[in-house]
Amino acid sequence: MSKQVKQLDRVIIRFAGDSGDGMQLTGDRFTQESAAFGNDLVTLPNFPAEIRAPQGTLPGVSSFQVHFADHDILTAGDAPDVLVAMNPAALRANLPDLPRGATIIVDTHDFGGRNLTKAGYDSDPLADLESPGSPLADFAVHPVDLTGMTVGAVKEFGLSRKDAARAKNMFALGLLSWMYGRPTDSTEAFLAKRFAKVPAIRDANLAAFSAGWSFGETTETFAVRYEVKPAPMAPGTYRNITGNLALSYGLVAAGVQSGLPVFLGSYPITPASDILHELSKHKAFGVTTFQAEDEISGVGSAIGASFAGHLGVTTTSGPGVALKSEAIGLAVMTELPLVVIDVQRGGPSTGLPTKTEQADLLQAMFGRNGEAPVPVVAPRSPGDCFDAALEATRIAVTYRTPVILLSDGYLANGSEPWRIPDVEDLPRIDPGFATEPNHVVSPDDPDTRDFWPYLRDEDTLARPWAVPGTPGLEHRIGGLEKGEGHGNISYDPANHDRMVRTRQAKVDRIAASLPPLEVDDPSGAASVLVIGWGSTYGPIGAGVRRVRRAGHRVAQVHLRHLNPFPDDLGEILRGYDKVLVPEMNLGQLSLLLRARYLVDAVGYNHVRGLPLKAAELAEAIGALVAEAEGVEVDLSAPAGDPADHPED
Repeated sequence: MSKQVKQLDRVIIRFAGDSGDGMQLTGDRFTQESAAFGNDLVTLPNFPAEIRAPQGTLPGVSSFQVHFADHDILTAGDAPDVLVAMNPAALRANLPDLPRGATIIVDTHDFGGRNLTKAGYDSDPLADLESPGSPLADFAVHPVDLTGMTVGAVKEFGLSRKDAARAKNMFALGLLSWMYGRPTDSTEAFLAKRFAKVPAIRDANLAAFSAGWSFGETTETFAVRYEVKPAPMAPGTYRNITGNLALSYGLVAAGVQSGLPVFLGSYPITPASDILHELSKHKAFGVTTFQAEDEISGVGSAIGASFAGHLGVTTTSGPGVALKSEAIGLAVMTELPLVVIDVQRGGPSTGLPTKTEQADLLQAMFGRNGEAPVPVVAPRSPGDCFDAALEATRIAVTYRTPVILLSDGYLANGSEPWRIPDVEDLPRIDPGFATEPNHVVSPDDPDTRDFWPYLRDEDTLARPWAVPGTPGLEHRIGGLEKGEGHGNISYDPANHDRMVRTRQAKVDRIAASLPPLEVDDPSGAASVLVIGWGSTYGPIGAGVRRVRRAGHRVAQVHLRHLNPFPDDLGEILRGYDKVLVPEMNLGQLSLLLRARYLVDAVGYNHVRGLPLKAAELAEAIGALVAEAEGVEVDLSAPAGDPADHPED
């Protein structure tokens, strides 16, 4: 039958079901199809921390949101246009997020008394959709027996009803792929490969996927299909990439570009574990991975690897950083390169393992005993994690210091199209190993030299990095204070003061190697500056777009380097009447900016375990613009040509 095709510029879809319904796989496959089609996209996986939360309950709901468009977008979207709900709990948990008029495709199979009760329903919300009092009256609801049709479609493969029903996520994926004109070849190839060893399961999933597509094509339930054209992108080869995968590739590239073998000492912890999993696959690039028995062992082994002339890396999340703090202080004292990756999650303590937050900034800055300064960098998007890993390595190797890289759960699990860089364009990182003695023993005998491990480079203040076993470069190392130059243990008060100040000065000198900050202020006359760091880049950019779309001026700056701050940051901050600092914490960057630059930074702070919402942030920006300029700000009325104002 002929179906109407409607053009859309963007769509936000959320797949939701029980944590055993395969929603993450379904969302990932739809994302891969959209990436192959050429759309710009951003994703937001959201799942319980429990290995298996109670089936059919609200805490057990898992979801995957994908925002895809025919233009540049920055976020996974504030609210879904389409919800695919696989059971009553998924419907109830996600209904508050839906805007009026949203489409709901709901599997009717489990809407029986027991499952309705577990989800908190007193009656079946699908029973009377036309009633004005129905909780679903404001939405376009399509009840479909996804499970029943799936079981019928795979009956020929001889599976039990339970195993057959597990393919319902592929039926749903087939239906949505038809609705939005997604290419299916990649999913079919994926299923054939993934289940190659179990032909019945492979064939059942392929059949369910095909049946979902055919149902959309033939049913009268869906009279319209939609088309979202590819987005214009710069020439190059692209792939869809998550933040953790990009970090892993960045570390591999850092090893190649520095000529250093990469050693990862890590203890598994959500949401950082995928980096360990991925790096374990890359022995061919000189990568060694060690799954340690605890966090302290993980960082200790990485420090040992750095002492031996490798690129030492350790990965963790916030609770693990706390456990590693003394060892990071040891790396500060011994002045060895070390990359510490903190994929932040909700805290404190074990907190919210699968939810995102960026509340470890002050821990990264000050979470060690004594004066132990550590450079801090933060990526802004999943793809940017690759470049951030290279930058963290550059700083660690060049300045002989541990560096903390602050990612978070949103970046780690979320994905976006990433342009694969040319290897020739990647920066070279010179470890500059010491190869000969550097200290004249006596002025009377300049030809007699020994090795002093704490003589410093005049530009960077970095000490020499001597690989153990190099003849003539034997030296002491450890956690007690070093004597300036010779490196022997010293309790001299003046020496301690000198070494503390020198280590701080070394970190401060990193600022001289940083490029000028990019200030996004098209008019050059904005009164309000919005400044952020990390994964708030997307919501901030989307919020700024909305305010500009309404005809108002606002500037944006995003920080990659949080310690030290770039040299031009103070001048930039002083150039604006109002400064807004959105963060997924209670104001940690605001605190640092106020203390360092004495600016009246205004915080916009949410700690919900979810990314900031662009619409809410736009309202906060608009209110500050209204206050600064004495004007009314109405964000509901776009100014000028809508084509000049891309959606978020």
